[in-house]
Amino acid sequence: MKLSVALFLLALIAPAQPQRPKILGLAHIALFTADVEKSRRFYKDFLGYGEPFDLKNPDGSLSLTFIKVNDHQYIELFPEHESRTDRLHHISVYTDNAEAMRLYLASRGIKVPDRVPKGRIGNANFNITDPDGHTVEIVQYEPDGWSMREKGKHMGPERISTRMLHLGILVGDLAAAKKFYGDVLGFLEIWRGSSDGTQLSWVNMRVPDGTDYIEFMLYKDLPQPDHRGSAHHICLEVPDMDKAVAVLEAKPARKTYERNMEIRTGRNRRRQCNLFDPDGTRTELMEPNTVDGQPAPSSTALPPR
Repeated sequence: MKLSVALFLLALIAPAQPQRPKILGLAHIALFTADVEKSRRFYKDFLGYGEPFDLKNPDGSLSLTFIKVNDHQYIELFPEHESRTDRLHHISVYTDNAEAMRLYLASRGIKVPDRVPKGRIGNANFNITDPDGHTVEIVQYEPDGWSMREKGKHMGPERISTRMLHLGILVGDLAAAKKFYGDVLGFLEIWRGSSDGTQLSWVNMRVPDGTDYIEFMLYKDLPQPDHRGSAHHICLEVPDMDKAVAVLEAKPARKTYERNMEIRTGRNRRRQCNLFDPDGTRTELMEPNTVDGQPAPSSTALPPR
């Protein structure tokens, strides 16, 4: 009895474990590009997005630029440092409390900085690293940051999509990725699929407090860094694929896009169309619903490793 009372009192005075703050959605994907002007033409002139601001290096050269999908989602473009490297710079999710997230992640054994700094555009942010070595930026949009300063701006009707539905990243160790994104960050598995029915190809993990998701692209042996543009990808939601492709076909910038645009139905039974930027990074257009309105069943195939 005395031991039970002692343990109860100890529980009362022990410091509470930090709780995970909300992860509300995908904030951005950051990509390296060999030719920023060509990439601008693809994302701005062809896909219809605005460019609200950029950042310069001390010598005046471009450090990075921001392509705006909506008030909370961006595509960041970085001039490449060397050729034939992975086009993915990092991915980012946004939270309602970056400092609380830092404390929570530290309590879960994730390496975090000693404090949460404000970035160059005025938002609170810090980086962590997932098991496959991808940099994951945690960002909190600040009221006085540039993102909120431009709220409601640079979002014209010419945008091919108003939402980044998911981001695709390479994953070699599914168990380790699920522990990091699922057990620690709170993402929820919503679907898994196989390209051939015998080996698992994709696992979709939804943010805990929103509807965006990350798609794990599973590999036994990861592709070479200069062949990852199809796996590391952006998915943009469009309500009607036929209309979306027709809009793109009618744009003057279509003349500079040399690939065919083919509508297909994916393994998830949603209609899709794959586009590729000048560096080969894939932009997947996808409808929100399956072709028959019924959910696609998850695969029971085993992962590559």
